Amino acid sequence: MAKVCPITKKTSIVAGGYSNRTRATQYNPTGMVRKYPNLQKKTIYIPEIKKSMRLTLSTKAIKTINKNGAYATLKKAGLI
Repeated sequence: MAKVCPITKKTSIVAGGYSNRTRATQYNPTGMVRKYPNLQKKTIYIPEIKKSMRLTLSTKAIKTINKNGAYATLKKAGLI
């Protein structure tokens, strides 16, 4: 399973390169690093449909669910 949040569509990025200090002083290759989003496994109960769903969500998506409600957020993302 890919490491992607189904609500925010956050996925991994390739980051790295050089700091400004390294760039200014010498050529020192650092390589690229893959950075992953902060994904958490959560079981969310949706009272409107009386079901629980187990999802792998980013922490920003968890905050969005807490703010807007589970049903509205999952419906907007197309998961219900």
